[in-house]
Amino acid sequence: MDPNFVRADNSNLPKIDAFMVGHFFKNNADYYATELKNVKTAMSARGSYGDDAIGYVQLHREHGICKIKCKVCPEHKVRTKAYNVTMTVNENDSEIISYQCHECAATAGGCKHAVAFSMWTHRRSEEPACTFIECYWRKPTLSRVGSTFKYITVQQMSRKELPHRPSTSTLYTEFICEAKRKKN
Repeated sequence: MDPNFVRADNSNLPKIDAFMVGHFFKNNADYYATELKNVKTAMSARGSYGDDAIGYVQLHREHGICKIKCKVCPEHKVRTKAYNVTMTVNENDSEIISYQCHECAATAGGCKHAVAFSMWTHRRSEEPACTFIECYWRKPTLSRVGSTFKYITVQQMSRKELPHRPSTSTLYTEFICEAKRKKN
């Protein structure tokens, strides 16, 4: 571990959203070249590669700037030395400043290891906190139908708020008007 760095975990990793990643790749000339808009880059961004290839993640915060370092295992020669990738994030402005792959030959023109690391950090920052626990030891909502009320509505079954729909009388009236109009 590098001096002044700490091990990264889901509680201290900076929040990297899809807009930050997209904005960085859009504004960085190394990553919107024709060569990078291909299958090889898409393969680097997939979760199965990044989750298996990235390890030893450490970070250092100083004055709103967070440096995150990791080691990325090569995809084809897994026994060779891992690539060191560094990502710099301005947490105050919610902006990715840079990615650097230190041992890669393609680092000057954009690197697939940096793409894999960016998507990995994005996925990890979307995970729930380790203290978030949903209890499944509860009575199912549907099983309450016969005991406390005769029927259950969709609003009662769902925890999400449903979009507003017109009342049935308005809908019925509109339906009849449209039917009469088409009949004439």
